[in-house]
Amino acid sequence: MKRLLLLCMTILMILTGCSHMKIEDFDNKEPSLVLEDYFSGRVYAWGIFEDRFGNLRREFLVEIDAYMEDNVLVLDEYFLYSDGEKDRRIWRITPEGNGRYVGRADDIIGTAEGVVRGNALTWRYQMDLKVGDGSWRVTFDDWMFLQPGGVLINRATVRKWGVELGQVTLSFMRGDQLTEAPFTLIPEAMTSPDD
Repeated sequence: MKRLLLLCMTILMILTGCSHMKIEDFDNKEPSLVLEDYFSGRVYAWGIFEDRFGNLRREFLVEIDAYMEDNVLVLDEYFLYSDGEKDRRIWRITPEGNGRYVGRADDIIGTAEGVVRGNALTWRYQMDLKVGDGSWRVTFDDWMFLQPGGVLINRATVRKWGVELGQVTLSFMRGDQLTEAPFTLIPEAMTSPDD
């Protein structure tokens, strides 16, 4: 009986001891992240997807044409995956004030909701993720952290039916911080109004 009680207490301690990050924990962290400032002009990203067992499943590059249009942040994203697949997503992100953002894109279900505090953004949404010839409805729980020197690190947990499928990790760098473009994915005719 004592062993059962000890086991139950240990499990309870483990479950209650697990804490999730809270955006408020980043209130005073520097450098400050302002999405409209960071995502302006060309932004480049390098990403990986790892399954829930930590196996690297996919690598990809992203080139983003970012600009403000009628008080909406537009992120025109071009993806190139290591297997040669290409994709495009256009985010329209509206600042709501007080560090809150609402985003929409064609493959996003409803709206994405995000909050920025200090150097961090938490961003949650559901998405119809392309898988083979079909798609899976998954949930993304994104966290982004702006680092000194201008690198923005993104870590997203991907879930289906509450079960973790894996993790996406991206590192972003603004084009104006680079001496030359590391790659080109955006067709030349597709440029923002500010280019």
